[in-house]
Amino acid sequence: MKIFNSILVAGLLSIALIGTSHAADIKIGFVNVARILEKAPQAEKAKVALEKEFSPRNKRLLASQKEIKKLDEKLARDAKLMSEAEARRLQRDVLEKKRALNRDQEEFREDFNLRRNEELAKLQKLVFEAIKGLSESEKYDLVLHDGVVFASGAVDITNKVQSRLSTSK
Repeated sequence: MKIFNSILVAGLLSIALIGTSHAADIKIGFVNVARILEKAPQAEKAKVALEKEFSPRNKRLLASQKEIKKLDEKLARDAKLMSEAEARRLQRDVLEKKRALNRDQEEFREDFNLRRNEELAKLQKLVFEAIKGLSESEKYDLVLHDGVVFASGAVDITNKVQSRLSTSK
């Protein structure tokens, strides 16, 4: 599908360029959105906020893992010294803790992914607003992103969009 879209865009661009070769110059730009999403100051802020939000839960999960590891080691080391009932109780306790940890880890991953996607959506909206604003203010006729096979430095306006994002903190 991406290849089809790229071919379609290239075809339309060719037709537009051929059809308007006698008309006024067309101003075209390309934006590397992935690079912007990676380097935008807002992306770093979102990363820090997510880290701050999820760090306490992650620490609790790590503590639970250590506790389970200690209980596993105790069971392996002392099982022969314990009564059969004691060993079974400890095995059940370890199994219950492992199950609870697995549930908590899955819930943590789901919550983290949900929040990360929310932050990414906010950032994408900001990026596209910056692209649109720059395109309008600098009077671009066509601005492309994603699906572009090649874009020369002459049409790459990624740095301008990054500058616009940096000033709109």
